[in-house]
Amino acid sequence: MSAHLPARSRLVHDALRDAGIPGEIVVLPDAASTAALAAEALGIEVGAIANSLIFWVDDAPLLVMTSGAHRVDTVALAERAGTGKIGRASPEQVRAATGQAIGGVAPTGHPTRLPTIVDEDLAAYPQIWAAGGTPHTVFPLTYDQLVALTGGTVLKVD
Repeated sequence: MSAHLPARSRLVHDALRDAGIPGEIVVLPDAASTAALAAEALGIEVGAIANSLIFWVDDAPLLVMTSGAHRVDTVALAERAGTGKIGRASPEQVRAATGQAIGGVAPTGHPTRLPTIVDEDLAAYPQIWAAGGTPHTVFPLTYDQLVALTGGTVLKVD
Protein backbone atom coordinates (compact mmCIF):
# COMPACT_ATOMS: atom_id res chain seq x y z
CA MET A 1 0.00 0.00 0.00
CA SER A 2 2.68 2.52 0.97
CA ALA A 3 4.44 2.11 -2.41
CA HIS A 4 1.62 4.13 -4.03
CA LEU A 5 1.95 7.01 -1.59
CA PRO A 6 3.97 10.21 -2.05
CA ALA A 7 7.47 9.95 -0.52
CA ARG A 8 6.59 12.16 2.47
CA SER A 9 3.50 10.04 3.17
CA ARG A 10 5.53 6.82 2.99
CA LEU A 11 7.70 8.17 5.83
CA VAL A 12 4.53 8.86 7.84
CA HIS A 13 3.13 5.40 7.00
CA ASP A 14 6.34 3.73 8.18
CA ALA A 15 6.35 5.77 11.42
CA LEU A 16 2.73 4.77 12.05
CA ARG A 17 3.55 1.09 11.57
CA ASP A 18 6.59 1.39 13.84
CA ALA A 19 4.24 2.83 16.50
CA GLY A 20 1.71 0.02 16.02
CA ILE A 21 -0.97 2.31 14.56
CA PRO A 22 -2.96 0.45 11.88
CA GLY A 23 -4.77 3.38 10.19
CA GLU A 24 -4.17 3.59 6.44
CA ILE A 25 -3.18 6.83 4.77
CA VAL A 26 -5.93 8.04 2.44
CA VAL A 27 -5.05 10.01 -0.68
CA LEU A 28 -7.72 12.65 -1.29
CA PRO A 29 -8.60 13.75 -4.83
CA ASP A 30 -8.28 17.43 -3.88
CA ALA A 31 -5.89 19.14 -1.49
CA ALA A 32 -7.23 19.43 2.04
CA SER A 33 -4.78 22.01 3.34
CA THR A 34 -7.20 23.37 5.96
CA ALA A 35 -9.21 21.62 8.67
CA ALA A 36 -12.47 22.72 7.01
CA LEU A 37 -11.45 21.26 3.63
CA ALA A 38 -10.28 18.01 5.22
CA ALA A 39 -13.47 17.65 7.26
CA GLU A 40 -15.60 18.31 4.18
CA ALA A 41 -13.66 15.74 2.12
CA LEU A 42 -14.04 13.13 4.87
CA GLY A 43 -17.63 13.97 5.81
CA ILE A 44 -16.76 14.57 9.48
CA GLU A 45 -16.92 17.39 12.04
CA VAL A 46 -14.12 19.92 11.72
CA GLY A 47 -13.29 19.38 15.40
CA ALA A 48 -12.21 15.79 14.63
CA ILE A 49 -9.39 17.09 12.43
CA ALA A 50 -6.09 17.12 14.31
CA ASN A 51 -4.24 20.12 12.89
CA SER A 52 -0.44 19.87 13.05
CA LEU A 53 0.82 23.39 13.66
CA ILE A 54 4.46 24.31 14.02
CA PHE A 55 5.37 27.15 16.35
CA TRP A 56 8.74 28.50 17.45
CA VAL A 57 9.83 28.76 21.09
CA ASP A 58 13.32 29.81 22.17
CA ASP A 59 14.82 29.15 18.71
CA ALA A 60 13.32 25.64 18.52
CA PRO A 61 10.23 24.10 16.90
CA LEU A 62 7.14 23.11 18.87
CA LEU A 63 4.44 20.92 17.32
CA VAL A 64 0.92 21.69 18.52
CA MET A 65 -1.76 19.17 17.61
CA THR A 66 -5.01 21.10 17.86
CA SER A 67 -8.64 20.44 17.08
CA GLY A 68 -9.71 21.99 13.79
CA ALA A 69 -12.62 23.58 15.65
CA HIS A 70 -10.58 26.41 17.17
CA ARG A 71 -7.40 28.48 17.13
CA VAL A 72 -4.38 28.19 19.40
CA ASP A 73 -4.09 30.98 21.99
CA THR A 74 -0.29 31.25 22.02
CA VAL A 75 -0.16 33.55 25.05
CA ALA A 76 -2.34 31.27 27.19
CA LEU A 77 -0.60 28.15 25.89
CA ALA A 78 2.86 29.53 26.73
CA GLU A 79 1.64 30.20 30.27
CA ARG A 80 0.11 26.72 30.65
CA ALA A 81 3.17 25.02 29.13
CA GLY A 82 5.66 27.12 31.07
CA THR A 83 7.56 28.12 27.95
CA GLY A 84 8.89 31.33 26.53
CA LYS A 85 6.91 33.27 23.97
CA ILE A 86 5.30 31.00 21.34
CA GLY A 87 5.39 32.39 17.81
CA ARG A 88 4.15 31.03 14.49
CA ALA A 89 6.89 29.34 12.44
CA SER A 90 7.65 30.55 8.92
CA PRO A 91 7.05 28.18 5.99
CA GLU A 92 10.82 27.68 5.80
CA GLN A 93 11.01 26.79 9.50
CA VAL A 94 8.10 24.35 9.12
CA ARG A 95 9.82 22.61 6.20
CA ALA A 96 13.16 22.49 8.07
CA ALA A 97 11.60 21.07 11.24
CA THR A 98 9.27 18.53 9.61
CA GLY A 99 10.39 17.93 6.04
CA GLN A 100 6.76 18.64 5.16
CA ALA A 101 4.90 21.64 3.74
CA ILE A 102 2.29 23.71 5.57
CA GLY A 103 -1.13 22.18 4.94
CA GLY A 104 0.24 18.65 5.00
CA VAL A 105 2.27 18.46 8.21
CA ALA A 106 1.75 15.11 9.91
CA PRO A 107 2.21 14.43 13.62
CA THR A 108 5.08 12.07 12.75
CA GLY A 109 7.56 11.26 9.99
CA HIS A 110 9.81 14.22 10.77
CA PRO A 111 13.63 14.17 10.68
CA THR A 112 13.64 14.19 14.50
CA ARG A 113 10.91 13.88 17.12
CA LEU A 114 9.52 17.31 17.99
CA PRO A 115 8.40 18.52 21.40
CA THR A 116 4.61 18.31 21.12
CA ILE A 117 1.51 19.63 22.83
CA VAL A 118 -1.76 17.79 22.16
CA ASP A 119 -5.06 19.65 22.48
CA GLU A 120 -7.19 18.07 25.20
CA ASP A 121 -10.33 18.86 23.15
CA LEU A 122 -9.41 16.15 20.62
CA ALA A 123 -10.23 13.55 23.30
CA ALA A 124 -13.95 14.18 22.67
CA TYR A 125 -13.79 12.34 19.34
CA PRO A 126 -13.63 8.53 19.09
CA GLN A 127 -11.66 8.87 15.85
CA ILE A 128 -9.58 11.81 14.66
CA TRP A 129 -7.86 12.47 11.36
CA ALA A 130 -4.44 14.03 10.80
CA ALA A 131 -2.48 15.07 7.72
CA GLY A 132 -0.35 12.36 6.18
CA GLY A 133 2.69 14.38 5.12
CA THR A 134 1.15 16.18 2.11
CA PRO A 135 -1.94 18.37 1.60
CA HIS A 136 -3.56 15.44 -0.27
CA THR A 137 -3.12 12.77 2.41
CA VAL A 138 -4.78 12.06 5.76
CA PHE A 139 -5.04 9.14 8.17
CA PRO A 140 -7.28 8.08 11.07
CA LEU A 141 -6.21 7.39 14.63
CA THR A 142 -7.51 7.71 18.16
CA TYR A 143 -6.67 10.43 20.64
CA ASP A 144 -4.69 7.98 22.79
CA GLN A 145 -2.74 6.86 19.72
CA LEU A 146 -1.95 10.49 18.87
CA VAL A 147 -0.65 11.20 22.38
CA ALA A 148 1.47 8.03 22.34
CA LEU A 149 2.72 8.63 18.78
CA THR A 150 3.91 12.16 19.51
CA GLY A 151 4.90 11.72 23.15
CA GLY A 152 2.89 14.91 23.56
CA THR A 153 1.90 16.84 26.63
CA VAL A 154 -1.88 17.19 26.90
CA LEU A 155 -3.04 20.76 27.48
CA LYS A 156 -5.87 23.13 26.68
CA VAL A 157 -4.64 25.16 23.71
CA ASP A 158 -7.41 27.67 23.02
